[in-house]
Amino acid sequence: MWLVVPMYIEIVPNRGSRPAVLLREGWREGAKVKKRTLANLSDWEPHRVQALAAALKGQSAVGDLQNAFEIVRSRPHGHVAAVLQTLSSRLTLDQLMARSRGRERDVCVAMIVARLIAPGSKLAIARGLSAETLESTLGELTGCQDVDEDDCYAAMDWLLERQGAIEDALAKRHLFDGALVLYDVTSTYFEGRTCSLAKRGHSRDGKRDKLQIVIGLLTNSEGCPVAVEVFEGNTGDPTTLASQVTKLRERFGLKRIVLVGDRGLITEARIREDLSTLEGLDWITALRAPAIAGLVARGALQLSLFDKRDLAEIRDPAYPRERLVVCKNPLLAEERGRKRRELLAASEQELEAVAKAVARAQRPLRGKDKIGLRVGKVLGHFKMGKHFKLTITDELFQYQRDEQAIADEASLDGIYVLRTTVDSERLAAEEVVRSYKSLAHVERAFRSLKTVDLHVRPIHHHKADRVRAHVLLCMLSYYVEWHMRSALAPILFEDDDKAAGEALRTSVVAPAQRSGGAQAKATTKQTSHGGPVHSFTTLLRDLATVVKNRVQPKADSAMAFDIVTRLTPNQALAFELLGVRCSQ
Repeated sequence: MWLVVPMYIEIVPNRGSRPAVLLREGWREGAKVKKRTLANLSDWEPHRVQALAAALKGQSAVGDLQNAFEIVRSRPHGHVAAVLQTLSSRLTLDQLMARSRGRERDVCVAMIVARLIAPGSKLAIARGLSAETLESTLGELTGCQDVDEDDCYAAMDWLLERQGAIEDALAKRHLFDGALVLYDVTSTYFEGRTCSLAKRGHSRDGKRDKLQIVIGLLTNSEGCPVAVEVFEGNTGDPTTLASQVTKLRERFGLKRIVLVGDRGLITEARIREDLSTLEGLDWITALRAPAIAGLVARGALQLSLFDKRDLAEIRDPAYPRERLVVCKNPLLAEERGRKRRELLAASEQELEAVAKAVARAQRPLRGKDKIGLRVGKVLGHFKMGKHFKLTITDELFQYQRDEQAIADEASLDGIYVLRTTVDSERLAAEEVVRSYKSLAHVERAFRSLKTVDLHVRPIHHHKADRVRAHVLLCMLSYYVEWHMRSALAPILFEDDDKAAGEALRTSVVAPAQRSGGAQAKATTKQTSHGGPVHSFTTLLRDLATVVKNRVQPKADSAMAFDIVTRLTPNQALAFELLGVRCSQ
């Protein structure tokens, strides 16, 4: 536990000369009290020393004190200290990049911290580090006050060469033989057209007019990032899987793995071609809707199973040597039904407009091709074509709902089926469901990387390796953020007692429940310590109000010194939870 001790004046006797007058700061580390000299005030006039000593003790001497000092510069400091100390002192991430300190390592550390406290371009980061245009104490604390964007690019090239070694070290920390490994992919759009990785593909960002890249992320079962890889923007999700399995088994040396991926990633083809022949590799994924309908049609899945329970385990000859865990979530069923009703109504509204265009007296819509084009546009937008029966001729358009198709789909609302090769002795059916739901950790990582905190997009780099290095920097920033969020959970809008929340769930299929403490924080906006509850972003902003002031005494020949803002109770608690100091 760190205890902040106020600054004080200490007079140190000198043999044969006048005493030294020192401005000092003290703190406690365990049972030891340490101190640091901030300034030598031996040249000050006695009345000014007395005024400062009185002020530090909370006594009135304001007039003399204001005349004795001048603040020449103030730099936001607390958020830098929190992130940088976590990175270096707690996580030793800098040592994973290189054992000894060097120019490239320092610049990489600065870019990782900057991505958390003020994400921007490499030019913006360089300007924020510069002594003339600094935005915080980051440049000073990392020794990077004289870097420019070319230094940032050189450091990125240096970092990319070490990506394999860094990921190997992270895997050694957070993965073990037989571990549950989460893998998922996302895409993000790209600015420019010169990078060989930037291609047109399925855009998850809704930017169909832009080129993109695909990013694959490996994490442990709790969502702590271990490795990242960048693929061309037109790469299909399943085709990224083989390289990740190779990485896990050959580079990380894991002989037994349980790989968790969604139904669009671990497909039937990938299971057959990449996974089924590997000894020691198990997996957990889910069936697509047509496959679930096939189970019902063959009688392997009886819907009456869910009359009294929401989870069951079945077998089917189509999936030999696999376990099928079937689940039904009533809330999910209700949501899917609501969404279908809304989409059907919206589709009918648009289809009716097409029908009126065909039937109108003046300038009617004519031609089977033209009518079909308009109808296809409507059905393609709402994805409801399978629920309508259509009649289209050169002069006629009619539509009606396919009630049987709608009823067949509705009967499966809320039902999902997980498939796995893990035997029941290692993972019970409930644990299979819980393991698959843990993919939400990777989705949260992608939200943080892309939108909430780190802003990996838009990407402006032209060279493929620079894009890879940029994504690696963002992953390492998220690695720091993930550990900070875990430590700071008691003062964030996070559930810091997930075990209590889990105990409130009636079933693993049911939605996750927040603990009583988390609900209280959300309602009162106060922590159990009486301070305000923050998001991770607003907490960093609060810590940024801890400022390092450059103070220049007005006495002749007196040297300038730095004083850091006194921490509020909530800020002191944040540093205590992180286990680091708000050092000079």
